[in-house]
Amino acid sequence: MSIDITTRTPETVADLLADLGDIPPSRILLHPAPGTATEEDVLRLEAAPQKRLCELIDGVLVEKAMGFAESLLAAFLINYLWLFVKPRKLGVVLSSDGMLRVLPAQIRIPDVCFISWDRLPGRKIPKAQVPRLAPDLAIEVLSPGNTKKEMERKRTDYFAAGVLECWEVLIPTREIIQYQADGSITRFDETATISTSVLPGFELPVATLFAELDETG
Repeated sequence: MSIDITTRTPETVADLLADLGDIPPSRILLHPAPGTATEEDVLRLEAAPQKRLCELIDGVLVEKAMGFAESLLAAFLINYLWLFVKPRKLGVVLSSDGMLRVLPAQIRIPDVCFISWDRLPGRKIPKAQVPRLAPDLAIEVLSPGNTKKEMERKRTDYFAAGVLECWEVLIPTREIIQYQADGSITRFDETATISTSVLPGFELPVATLFAELDETG
């Protein structure tokens, strides 16, 4: 399922929240005013002492939601993907502060993503802080502050930009939902192993990922 991403000027706060996917108001920054924010504002907040990581959606700064468990699983996925991608020289893997201008008015920050060398201009690492790129694979580890409509909007942006596949990691049910650009959706629980056509040969037992949450010292 996707939602209409046609931009319009919201007339009320309720309109703004609806356009953004019913995101909690606490994640929406008011300075600069919604609708007027730019890439420079995203970079300014990221470089500030308090380091606020924000996405830019139709000129609105939306603070990225992330918690301890979500960060832990994202770190595991980054490492697991990198161990597959690096020796095969397939591309690069970015962490949850890698900002990408996926569409002209949208700066998105996947929790984890894979970008093949073919998508990188000149097959080189970009020098821009926010390159105009869409990853092959985008992974989001959902936090309690993420809403269903927010994630629908985010997937719509991703697929419009050329992303081939999105994963959503659900901690409460210990599942991974795999969304593909052709509209197909597959759920993987802890009894399953997820693979992807984006990285032929790559496999991840879902139980291996969520076992990170059960570690003790």
